[in-house]
Amino acid sequence: MKQDTGAILREQLARFAGKVSPKETGYVLEVGDGIARAGGLEDCMLNELVEFEDGTKALAMNLEEHFVSLVVLGSDSDIYEGQRVSRTGRVVEVGVGEGLLGRVVDALGNPADGKGDISYQEYLPLESPAPGILDRRAVNRPLQTGIKAVDSMIPIGKGQRELIIGDRQTGKTTLAIDTILNQKGKDVICIYVAIGQKNSLVSRLVSKLEEQGAMEYSIVVTASASQPAALQYLSPYAGCAMGEYFMKQGKDVLIVYDDLSRHAVAYRELSLLIRRPPGREAYPGDVFYLHSRLLERAAQLSDEKGGGSLTALPVIETQGGDVSAYIPTNVISITDGQIFLETELFHSGVVPAVNPGISVSRVGGAAQVPAMKKVAGSLKLLYAQYLDLKSFAKFGSELDQDTKRRLAQGERIVEVLKQPEGYPLSVEHQILILYGAVHDLLRDIPLDRIADFEQSLFDSCSDSEVIQGIVKTGKLTQEEQLKQLIEAHVQQFMQEESWKTEMPSKTE
Repeated sequence: MKQDTGAILREQLARFAGKVSPKETGYVLEVGDGIARAGGLEDCMLNELVEFEDGTKALAMNLEEHFVSLVVLGSDSDIYEGQRVSRTGRVVEVGVGEGLLGRVVDALGNPADGKGDISYQEYLPLESPAPGILDRRAVNRPLQTGIKAVDSMIPIGKGQRELIIGDRQTGKTTLAIDTILNQKGKDVICIYVAIGQKNSLVSRLVSKLEEQGAMEYSIVVTASASQPAALQYLSPYAGCAMGEYFMKQGKDVLIVYDDLSRHAVAYRELSLLIRRPPGREAYPGDVFYLHSRLLERAAQLSDEKGGGSLTALPVIETQGGDVSAYIPTNVISITDGQIFLETELFHSGVVPAVNPGISVSRVGGAAQVPAMKKVAGSLKLLYAQYLDLKSFAKFGSELDQDTKRRLAQGERIVEVLKQPEGYPLSVEHQILILYGAVHDLLRDIPLDRIADFEQSLFDSCSDSEVIQGIVKTGKLTQEEQLKQLIEAHVQQFMQEESWKTEMPSKTE
């Protein structure tokens, strides 16, 4: 008996369980210099990830009437005209979670240290809205950098955005790395984003962090100079997304963007290649928005939102100390203050080369330990007066006693504020030596012996009742005892010094 053909087809269709998944595809119109233009992607979103036939991914940056401009995230050598390109339906995102701690990753969260795969808790978009006004609270908790010149005169608070600015080779990266080293044991997660840096430099920094045990609480995101401009452009947003994950869990995060000058150059390169109109210095018109939408994500969240914080330390490189250039002025206007490192000071041996006149913190004493606020209140004024007197004294042949005293005190303040690389100080040690400098208790110590005296003071006085009181309460309640402690140690140190200087003459 012959079965009806129609019945057979109906039976087969009833058993068919295949699912149709619509996928919008287009085709490459042209490709070159890491930029592809594709047609047929009418519903493509801004910042959406698209995928070529060979698996290479790209970012949709320009949505034109007849085509989409795509920034290739990798090599474009296997992409050709007419090749199919398909939408993924999702914006560019990065894996986040505890598994990133101690790792070096690229701008897309892929391992770059050869230590195997990373387990992510979730994936977050690189771009996200900054916390609103009602989701924030005032910045009032100090983030100790361990650097005397910064913690005393330009204090940084958790949730603040403090710019580190200066010419090339003035110690900007060193200052940032020392701040990361100082967070050891303070329950702060640190993220270092290297934008356009040499691989050798990043390798040295990672080695230094590992030696000091800082990689345990740190993440390094690298988009080196050898990588495409697209990855350099995305890297700070990736680092910020990683930091926001921890911030929303109520944790404190410090993120360093080193540096945003190179970030702006990478964005300019991409913008010119996708034919966006150039503006001042050939930067596109939205270059201010480029950094503002990044830095506005730094915040001190309210208690209702978990109380976490994200502190940003962007780095900007100037040319010839020109802080009035386009990109520096943009970032200065976005941040809550700047630490200006001066080339002249650096070459004269003042390290860190912080210029107290141009440097400022708009959070100020609100983010200082009460004892530090009390001790360092007049430090910046004394330093500035010394610099003025120093330039004036060059033209004066005879100086009165008061001027000589102020100059001598200023010289000792400069010596006290010098600090070797990789040796951040605890806040109580900073208060101890700065109190002596501000109250002119070090006037008898020779300039070339200030560093030795400082170390000797720390070694002998760290366990004293006064210092332990500062550690426990953060307040200076025994000021007279502190003064007597320093004066007694000055006398002891000078006696030891005179004994040392007498020895050679006796042996002769």
